Amino acid sequence: SAALVEQAYRVRHRVYCEELGFDAIRPDAFARDRCDAHAVQLLLRKAGAGSPVGCVRLVRANPADPSALLPFERFCAASLDRSIVDPAMLPRNSVAEVSHLAVMSDFRRRKGEAQQPAPLSEGDFGTDHQPRFPYVQVSLYLGVVAIAGIHGIESLLMLTEPRLATHFAKLGVTVRQIGSPIEHRGLRIPSMMSVSEVLSGLNETTRPLYLELADEVSRAL
Repeated sequence: SAALVEQAYRVRHRVYCEELGFDAIRPDAFARDRCDAHAVQLLLRKAGAGSPVGCVRLVRANPADPSALLPFERFCAASLDRSIVDPAMLPRNSVAEVSHLAVMSDFRRRKGEAQQPAPLSEGDFGTDHQPRFPYVQVSLYLGVVAIAGIHGIESLLMLTEPRLATHFAKLGVTVRQIGSPIEHRGLRIPSMMSVSEVLSGLNETTRPLYLELADEVSRAL
């Protein structure tokens, strides 16, 4: 609904503008841009209370100009290794960008996390004796994979923290580096996920979570 989309914009404003200072404060407290006109928003909310926990968006090709570059393609134009993949050669209706991942401060309060919009670290997975699971961040990523699948999108482009691929390998998810690091709100790695590879590779811990998310997303869309 429009009201839930506005909640996603407010989460982004709180995290990116008010807390991290990446963008300017806006009078309406909405963080949005022209790409939102052809993006699908995902809002993660607290069970029962309904209060926002985090958000992410899937930016699809502009239906009015499918050949127009996605923000990822502009930012990474000089750093992409086109021998691995050239986004410009992919069918435009099969590629999209994952961006504006943001988690509310109540869920990222540990030391060193306050200045990151959606931190994920080795400690989030615990140990063999004391296992843990980063439900918030993983749910946002898997939720956007579910949205992509519904829309027939196969290739997801994104800028990631340097160790995200290592962390996601624990879940059975392959995140492929497709270029050299760039500076964009910190050091970021141009990366890609294949929706079909994600779905076939999910491990026994992660698959039930994905199925629940996919069910919720399909009902919402």
